[in-house]
Amino acid sequence: MIRKLALATGLAVAPMGASAHQLIVFASVDCEAVTVEAKFSNGNAVQEAEVRVFDGQNSLLTTLPINTDGTVSLPLESVDHATGLLIEVDTGSHDNYWIVTPDDIATGCNS
Repeated sequence: MIRKLALATGLAVAPMGASAHQLIVFASVDCEAVTVEAKFSNGNAVQEAEVRVFDGQNSLLTTLPINTDGTVSLPLESVDHATGLLIEVDTGSHDNYWIVTPDDIATGCNS
């Protein structure tokens, strides 16, 4: 009985988990910029998306279009990044995010 319940629960939740992972977002930091990369789980680059950048208090700092290669570069001097950044990529049908902490930025400047 417990196995049947666990299987039923797993099958009911599986479609939600699968759809949440169809867009992969990654951000890397150097001392000058944050580079954002977005691709679908099949490896194809996102070609049309809105990239929203929030500060650590969840205030919108800027919105940028993604390049056709699935990347966008955000100069650090253009935003207040003292509290970190939340970078959200939205294709209209899929969205995901990456968090850049103040430590990530400091480490990027020290490498």
